[in-house]
Amino acid sequence: MPLDKDRPCVTSVPLNKDRPCVTSAANPGIRRVRALQTKGRTRREEQAFVTEGLRLYLDAPAGALEQVYVSKTFLDTAQQAFADRAAVYGRLTRRLEETGCTVVSDDVFAGMSDTETPQGVLCVARMPVYGEKDLLPGDGAAPLLLLLEDIQDPGNLGTIFRTAEAAGVTGIVMTRGTVDLFNPKTVRATMGSVFRMPFLQTEDLPALAGRLRSSGISVFAAHLAGSTDYDAADYTKGAAFLIGNEGNGLSEKAAAAADTLLRIPMRGQIESLNAAMAAGILVYEAYRQRRFSG
Repeated sequence: MPLDKDRPCVTSVPLNKDRPCVTSAANPGIRRVRALQTKGRTRREEQAFVTEGLRLYLDAPAGALEQVYVSKTFLDTAQQAFADRAAVYGRLTRRLEETGCTVVSDDVFAGMSDTETPQGVLCVARMPVYGEKDLLPGDGAAPLLLLLEDIQDPGNLGTIFRTAEAAGVTGIVMTRGTVDLFNPKTVRATMGSVFRMPFLQTEDLPALAGRLRSSGISVFAAHLAGSTDYDAADYTKGAAFLIGNEGNGLSEKAAAAADTLLRIPMRGQIESLNAAMAAGILVYEAYRQRRFSG
């Protein structure tokens, strides 16, 4: 199951004007947020992470949220701030009534935040949990997967998740050496896709690629030594794209696990593309082919 829907979300404080306000940074809940923001080990042990910003709050499944924090100024000024966006304000008030919230002073909220200019909304969420079957479409459609080897930049990984969702990717597999998906910067870069894109981690990417090939899914690798142009291959059936580390590309072992090495033609003196850009080009070509294949 992606999320444990039987666990209730917190409803500590309803949306009203007579609400208490946490003013101490020593509050256990505040200290927990800071630990989740800064320590990957804490996130892994608790299977929880922090999201920041209004969009992530509104997009998150309510059942995934353990705790919602809002700054006093945000809540006091929300109606005025969203005066010209009635639909957004309506969603916000409904969501706050649904999940409840803990109000904190502005200075305490700033200490909890990982951003320079906090929006005033911050949540503790449970990590989704998936199995291999969750990465395959349940409607009989052809799988479209991304296999990521040791992606290091949080912005790249977040962008890959966001782009993958937009292009109809059914799942993402990452090596253990890939940057923490629940790093605050990565979470923000996903723009909510962290809650919707199925993913797995693997200790042995080449072995997993081999299992995919055995099940009829073609494995392609973006590679500088590729001899097949990316737009010349057929991705209308089950397909998986191997994307390598930003600095070193794919390891020899991972590249050898592919059926086909792909090249993305480039002009000028550019030797390689950003990992997120390369992934985007490939998955959107697959999306293009599938849109017009029927």
